[in-house]
Formats: sequence, structure tokens, C-alpha cells
Amino acid sequence: MLTIEDLDYRHGSQILFQGASLRIETGWKVGLIGPNGSGKSTLFRLITGEERPEFGTITLPGGTRVGYFDQRVGEMEGRDAVQQAVLYAGRVAEVAERLGELERRLAEDHDGDPDALEALMNRYASLQAEFQTLGGYEVEARAREVLGGLGFDDERMAQDVALLSGGWKARVALAGILVQQPDLLLLDEPTNHLDLESIVWLEEFVRGYRGTVIMTCHDHEFLNRVVDRIVEIDLGKLRLFPGDYDLYLAQREMEDRQRMAAYEKQQQRIKREKQFIESFRAKARQASRVQSRVKRLEKMDRLEPPRSRRQRLKFRIPPPPRSGNDVFVAEGMAKAYGERILYLDLDWHVRRGERWAVLGVNGAGKSTLLRIVLGEVEPDAGSCRRGTGLHVGYFAQHTTELLRPEQTTLEAMVEAHPTAPEGSLRKCLACFGVYEEDLDKPTAVLSGGEKARLVLARMLYDPPNLLVLDEPTNHLDLESRQALMDALATYEGTLLFVSHDRHFLEGLAEKVLELEDGEARVWHGGYRNYVELTGRPAPGVPARAS
Repeated sequence: MLTIEDLDYRHGSQILFQGASLRIETGWKVGLIGPNGSGKSTLFRLITGEERPEFGTITLPGGTRVGYFDQRVGEMEGRDAVQQAVLYAGRVAEVAERLGELERRLAEDHDGDPDALEALMNRYASLQAEFQTLGGYEVEARAREVLGGLGFDDERMAQDVALLSGGWKARVALAGILVQQPDLLLLDEPTNHLDLESIVWLEEFVRGYRGTVIMTCHDHEFLNRVVDRIVEIDLGKLRLFPGDYDLYLAQREMEDRQRMAAYEKQQQRIKREKQFIESFRAKARQASRVQSRVKRLEKMDRLEPPRSRRQRLKFRIPPPPRSGNDVFVAEGMAKAYGERILYLDLDWHVRRGERWAVLGVNGAGKSTLLRIVLGEVEPDAGSCRRGTGLHVGYFAQHTTELLRPEQTTLEAMVEAHPTAPEGSLRKCLACFGVYEEDLDKPTAVLSGGEKARLVLARMLYDPPNLLVLDEPTNHLDLESRQALMDALATYEGTLLFVSHDRHFLEGLAEKVLELEDGEARVWHGGYRNYVELTGRPAPGVPARAS
């Protein structure tokens, strides 16, 4: 299906690929992983021909249809979501447009020229056959089915795409690529703008897809359930690992241990050789042996410590001040927007140190409930009471957009904590993977993940005893997500959060509040217990057959 041989490519002075080779077979589902900036999106653009390698070859069989979804949505206006998705569908959309042109020309008067009419009819018949082969007569129905799976209801499907938010536009673009049904499907972070029920639908779609799929994805559970191979970009090479993401991690851990053992063994040997050289350098009788040791050291191929050992992120949240035992108490609480009822008669008691996940479909009122807890929104009926001694940290989905683009990373940190020692702020940023070379960067040039880590550092420098997180893992890469999970696992305060990341939910949620159809239900025992008892990963998702 895809062969890459001796690929060389650099971006400015940075070498992304050097002598990289890879072979992908038809039907494989491949997860492409690597640190930020390692070249994952660049590799996709090289495969599609948007960029050219400096050396080496990328080969696809003749006639291979390639579909590529990335985060660059582009302009959308003047069409509804179905029409826009069909337009994204590539060749089938082009053929449909040409058929329409030919139909208009066939309806014209050809002044009795039978040859011209016959030529048009032959061209029309040829295109019609291609259109049928591409599934053109079913393309609109496919577009509606895919859009529905990605969370569109009939009303939103009929809406002018220009009125959609950036996240919903991204879903339209993704739908268009899926409607194409290409032989090779390239997906760059397809779950970024999806809710949990849409992620579960996409998971089933990709697992059943008959073509070849290569994807980047920051969703641990999604990778585990979908891919059968992992390709890692490692120091300019492409390394293939069989199995899912968990198996890859186990293989890399074993490999890291072996590399570390070999590295430490070599370091001990180097230390002994240097000690011998220093001890006997001045003794004439040992001159030949000293020179032999010096030459041996010079010729030695020096091993590097495993990259993952050197670069692994570790967040640490200091102990917060103690709050009262009752953090939030709701009794008979109700909230509605117009005719849409979010919840009626909600009783909910959050105690100090508990970890709650709030689940619900889009529009169920998850974010509204978090804002009620924060005191930004009041309920329509019933009562709610916030505890004493609360120091709240709130991470909203739009929080990163509030950073001032002209500020540097360090200036943004100082602005949040103007009386704190700069050295302490630098140390805190480093704990969140924001290093010395990043401190003078304007926030405008930071990636989504870098902005999220900066916001988290600002929020957690003075640790709150109540953390309210609304989709905190959006735009975080796999390593940053795991580091945040590890930090929150030892956090001593109270945690309320909304997330579409099942790995994150399973690792942190000790209790679940489910919002569905205007009702709220409490599930004790954590997210895993919720899944086991309901047979589904989230509200709005059909229960899986046992």
C-alpha cells in the first residue's frame, strides 16, 4: 500500500527525517506517534505530495485514492453541512459537478449537430458510470449518516456552515473525508473536537473501515481500540511496532530498560578507563597501556540514554489549603434554557477530597453545572450551597483563548502571580514542560498543547483546593495527558471534571454524575463501575451487547 525508502527531510535547521524507511500493508490501522514537532503532520503532507522530500521516495500503487483530514478547515459558507460534506468528498463531488454541467449543455440546442450531441452523450455516460462506481448516488445519504454519527442533528445539518463554530466546522471537514471512502485514510487528530459519543461512533467506523488508515491521536483509549500497529518517529527514523498502544508502551518500557542498562554499564566502563588513565598517566612503565586505553575510549561508540527517560514530563501539584468538609450541596435544584430542561430536582452532595466526573451528551448541561458550582450561574429552582474555605481553580474549554497573544510565556506567568519570585515561576513552568527556550516566545506562536500547559501552570502555582476542569486534555499530547493524570492522581483537593477521554475518566473518576434527558443520576464506584453497570461508555451511546 505505502512504501517509504531512505526519506530525508528537514524543516529549517531541524532534521525531521534522516534515512527513514517504512512499509504499510493494505488494511492496516496504524497509529503514528512522536513528540510535538517530530514531523507527524509533515509526514502526512509528504505522503499526499503537498511537500517533497529532499531525498528518498514515497510510493503508492497507481490509482490509490488518498483522503487527508487535518486541522486546517478553511473557509465555509453558503452551504448546509450535508452539501459541504459532499463537497469535501473529493472526486465524487467533482464528477457530480461535471455531470450537472453536461446536463445543462445537453438541454441546449445543438443546431442539429449530431456529432457534438453524440460526443456530449458519450462523455455523460462515461462520467455517469464513474459516478456510480464511486457511490455517487448514495453520497448524500452517506454524508447524513456520517454527520449524524459525529453529533449533527437535523437542525444543525440544515444550518449554514458559516454559522457553525470552529469545532463543528472541523466535524464537517472530517465527515467529508470519511464520505470519500479513500483507499488510504490519513487522519490528523480526528478526535480533537469530538464529544465522547462521537468518538465512540468514529471508533466503530474506523475499526470497520476496509481501507488502510494512518492516524495521529492523543486519545489513549481510542488508539487501543482502533489500531493494530504503531509507527513511532524516533530521532528521524520510522519504527514499526505490532499491536495497540498499550503493547507499544510495554515494548518501549522494556527497550528503555535494556538501553538504560547498556548505557549505565558503558558509563561505568568509561569511568574505570578514565580512572586508570589518570592514575597511571605519569608512570613511564604504564605509558603503552595508558595510550591503549586512550585510543579505546576515542574509538568507543558512545550510547545515549533513552530519550523517554530524558524528556518524560512530570507535573507536581503542591498540597492545597484545607477546605470545609461540604464542598457543594444541591437540593431539588433545577435548570432550564427556554423549553430545554437540563435537570429537575437534582440532589448532589460533593465532599472534600472526592473526584467527580460529569457525563452527558452535548447540550445536557455539563458546563452549566460546573458554572453553577463556581457561582457564575444560579439555578432556576431549588437550592445550592458552596462550602467554606474554598480556593477554586477553573479550566474552561476557552481558557487558552484568553491568553494575550503579544505576551511572552514568562510574562503571562508573572501577570498571574506578580508578587511571586521569578525563579519559582520558572521552576513551575518547567514542571509543566515549558522550558527555558520557551519563556520568551509570544503566546500567539504556542501550540494548543503548549497553551494548555501554560494555563495549567498559572492555575496550579498557587494550588486551589477545588479544581473544576472542563475538557482539560483538549490539545494535550499523549505524554502531557498522562503527566496531568499522574499529577491529579496525587492531588489532595476536590476534583470536578468533564472529559471525553475514557483513559482520563477511568484513571481519575471515583464518582460519576450522569446527566441525561433532564434527569441526573449518581454512580458510585467510579467510571469503570459506571461502564460495567450501564454497558455503555457514556450517555447517548447504545449499550454494547454482553
